[in-house]
Amino acid sequence: MKNKSLFRETFEFRETRGLILSDSKEAIASAISSLRENREKLERYVRRNPEFLYSLTPIRVNNDAPLVAKIMAEAAAKAGVGPMAAVAGALADLAVREMVSAGAKVAVVEDGGEVSAISESPVDIALLAQGTPLSRKIGFRLEKFPVGVATSSATFGHALSLGKADAVTIFSKNACMADAAATAVCNAVKGGNVDSAIKRGVEEALSIDDVKGVLIIFKGKIAIAGEIPRLINITDMK
Repeated sequence: MKNKSLFRETFEFRETRGLILSDSKEAIASAISSLRENREKLERYVRRNPEFLYSLTPIRVNNDAPLVAKIMAEAAAKAGVGPMAAVAGALADLAVREMVSAGAKVAVVEDGGEVSAISESPVDIALLAQGTPLSRKIGFRLEKFPVGVATSSATFGHALSLGKADAVTIFSKNACMADAAATAVCNAVKGGNVDSAIKRGVEEALSIDDVKGVLIIFKGKIAIAGEIPRLINITDMK
């Protein structure tokens, strides 16, 4: 992410790490507090409910579950995956909410590659798809908010994937939903026939509620479907 006139701060808390971008230092502090607090709430919930951590399919949460667990479970149910598939996006979304409440006009949180953003001006982000020719060479100009962007891959990163896609990037109304959907679509892209695998991924993406658009990279081929932000060269990023 560029946008040089804004304040930016990196953060790291256990497995949570990323970047916060805003016009307000106070909002950045609010985001960091949110990330820490919601991570801790989730960890306490998971200790009492270990199935939440290990399930690869949607599960219901208890009434006393923290908000972060509830929105993860909701997104996972729509995408047909386990709730932990949405953890990074959920934490980013809740942090952005706190930034807006603190008065931020630009609120962007990138958590482990998943982006949540609400902004009064365009925000440029790069495509991170390690092992593909497009990684860090193209990006997206986000102009419609709120928006969530998430990328899942079977070939890089620590997250479990049951598919074979080099990269699946999902655009949704929030990062939690994008995160869960990216996992589901990546799981669907597999098989020896590349075109059929990509088609299956596109169909899966467009069947999930709240998914606006998808970009899939698999074995040197690229597919774009639905509504995605304007593609830009990295050298054009603001």
